[in-house]
Amino acid sequence: MFSSFFSKKKEAPAKPKTPSIMGLGLGSSFDLDPLMLKLVEDDVVVEKVSPTQIIQAVGVVDMDDTQVFRFYTDDEAFLQVVAQGGTDASNVIDVKLFHYYQTLDVSDQDWDDLLNRQIGTPEYSIEGYTYQRVWETVSDYHNPVHMREKTYSDDGDVTTTDQFTMLFERYINDNDVESLFLSAEEADNGHGGLNRCFVMSTGLSISPSQIQIHG
Repeated sequence: MFSSFFSKKKEAPAKPKTPSIMGLGLGSSFDLDPLMLKLVEDDVVVEKVSPTQIIQAVGVVDMDDTQVFRFYTDDEAFLQVVAQGGTDASNVIDVKLFHYYQTLDVSDQDWDDLLNRQIGTPEYSIEGYTYQRVWETVSDYHNPVHMREKTYSDDGDVTTTDQFTMLFERYINDNDVESLFLSAEEADNGHGGLNRCFVMSTGLSISPSQIQIHG
């Protein structure tokens, strides 16, 4: 009788497996080299970067043989890891730490103008700094690059966002650059429509010696 009763107990649904790479994953953290932060703090847009960052959400974009991982932290930032051909450390080709600069709501009337005339210009300026477009094309204007990101939050929520993106850079010294990442984003609002916004983020390239990952 008792065994029959307990056998009917429902099991909790399995949580979806979340993306990970380089030991980075949902709930893990990482430390940044404080000397590196100190050396560039007067030359970049972002202020008071936290040397310790806790990952609260993880996103992944699949683009043929390339995967873009984004680890969203408690410092209004995301660590972006780009890998080609696999998810081993040897497959990683780029690591950048981005901080949000500005997020703006976009109306339906402004959406086409944003995608067709604003994001893909050869240059883009904020805070009096001018950034040069990284992704090249034969024409003066580069159409935004589409990315579809699936994001896993620490509360178990899973969302999908379509992003139309462009990357810019400017030199801050002889060796280092500050990146500017533009993303026009849209997601289902759950009521048959779309929520749209324009996200601007600035970032720095991170080398393996400048980051310590805690699982």
